Amino acid sequence: MTADSLRALSTADGGPDPEASAICTGCHAVGALDLEIEARVTARLERDAWMWRFRLVAIETLMLAALVAAAGLTLGQPVMVVLRAALIVGATCFASGLLLLSLSAGTARLLTRVRRWRHR
Repeated sequence: MTADSLRALSTADGGPDPEASAICTGCHAVGALDLEIEARVTARLERDAWMWRFRLVAIETLMLAALVAAAGLTLGQPVMVVLRAALIVGATCFASGLLLLSLSAGTARLLTRVRRWRHR
């Protein structure tokens, strides 16, 4: 700020201008509102991202189980053996996908806490 603008913000007795203080308080309120909105949007996007990842795991599970079933039936294997193999592969794929989802979510939370701790 220039000297003229600083003089304009102060009153004749040298104290701060009440109107300027009200403006600055309003700026802080807007900043707090922006931070609140940003926090809510971040939380919603994190939930949405987790749901999309879960959907991808589910789709991959179904595709892999269907691929095993199709390959087994194409090779002329007994139906019960093929269904059992497809079920085992699908369950294993789903379990590993959920494990990866939980590990990535846990790592993201840990990194968030570390960043907050470093900025204190």
